[in-house]
Amino acid sequence: MYPLHSTNHFKTFYWHIYTEMAFSVRYCIIFFVAANAAAKDSFHPLSDEFISLINSKQTSWKAGRNFPLDTPSTHIEILMGAIEDPFFSTLPPKVHDADLIASLPENFDPREKWPDCPSLNDIRDQGSCGSCWAFGAVEAMTDRICTYSNGTKKFHFSADDLVSCCEFCGFGCYGGIPSAAWLYWEYFGIVSGGPYNSSQGCRPYEIPPCEHGVDGNRPMCEGHHETPDCVEECGSRYNVEYAKDKHQAIVAYSVSGEDHIKAELYAHGPVEAGFQVYEDFIHYKSGVYSYTSGILKGGHAIKILGWGVENGKKYWLCANSWNSDWGDKGFFKILRGEDHCGIESGVVAGEPDLDGFQ
Repeated sequence: MYPLHSTNHFKTFYWHIYTEMAFSVRYCIIFFVAANAAAKDSFHPLSDEFISLINSKQTSWKAGRNFPLDTPSTHIEILMGAIEDPFFSTLPPKVHDADLIASLPENFDPREKWPDCPSLNDIRDQGSCGSCWAFGAVEAMTDRICTYSNGTKKFHFSADDLVSCCEFCGFGCYGGIPSAAWLYWEYFGIVSGGPYNSSQGCRPYEIPPCEHGVDGNRPMCEGHHETPDCVEECGSRYNVEYAKDKHQAIVAYSVSGEDHIKAELYAHGPVEAGFQVYEDFIHYKSGVYSYTSGILKGGHAIKILGWGVENGKKYWLCANSWNSDWGDKGFFKILRGEDHCGIESGVVAGEPDLDGFQ
């Protein structure tokens, strides 16, 4: 295992996070209220009329029904759990070689470069919990064990462990900070864990999936699930001790700028990013998303996999965590190169420590 930083250093960092986070939450609330007051649409955000309005204004992407009409608006807001990230600047920046950047292709899908990494196809489900900040992180971490080992090592990091045990990351199911998730991976490590009710890994996800689509058979999304307890032990069916199942990063870092983000994806695999979600994004079905209509719903964290160009529009290829019934089988494309909705302003990643893996 990579050695942890000193206790005193981490306590200082921990206190800094809580102080800055309090300011961040106040800032987000003020911004959210102001944005909503300024941009209210006349149609109900889940109505057929609103979907038709989007399609009448937009040509680069298609809107359609992803959520049942009677889905509570509070559930939609729960899904946006990425808190304004004041700690992005504390991460060391990753800068890539100019020759690599110059050689990058016009389109890149990591599933073609690393065909032995099945997690690149995974779409997880955060349920009725504002844990997107943790899902975007563990999804990319899981991929990076495989990509860094060229498909020879696989480990499914537990969203449950990160959501419940990282106290300085934020508020669990009530929101968290993406960069803090990666720092937690570096400082403490995260155990394995599969999806809800799977009995896979040390700590499978404890929050049940709910209906983020209209063709599924999941229960209705309602209510706000409480953050699971931090249980530092593995399930009885898993034969590895909790402490031994933890795996860490050598370093967590930030990536800034379109070219460096592309180079990072090409060289090492998926990253986590946060962006501002407006009401129209809820109805994404296909094409290259760009904001069209509706009020701001909140900050959301996702995994960026690759990039490309579609009908003259540059895009990032991303994986959401609202199950595979949402969007384009759980994936979406969003406008690239313009920091659209802030998608390029807070990209975080890390180098896994492969020691100790089978």
